[in-house]
Amino acid sequence: MVAKRTLDAHELVAVIGPIHRVIFLAYVALAFYVREQLGWNGWTTLMVIVAAVIPFGGLIVERRLPDEVPVAVPADAAPTSASADAPTY
Repeated sequence: MVAKRTLDAHELVAVIGPIHRVIFLAYVALAFYVREQLGWNGWTTLMVIVAAVIPFGGLIVERRLPDEVPVAVPADAAPTSASADAPTY
């Protein structure tokens, strides 16, 4: 939209618009895909999707989600090289 109004680049909008649309739809699909894995309820999922539309909304979600969603490490995850070298007591 900025390029269309300031640079008078209507052809740029015709190229970037569909690319942006596909990326946004992939983001929404990914939000629904990780919803169960991260333990999000319907409200959290809705806020993540709505925040993608609001300018700087992602920053608000990023600051709030770490407090709500613990990062789960699978039990069968391979140890990292730093923990493999650590002494056991």
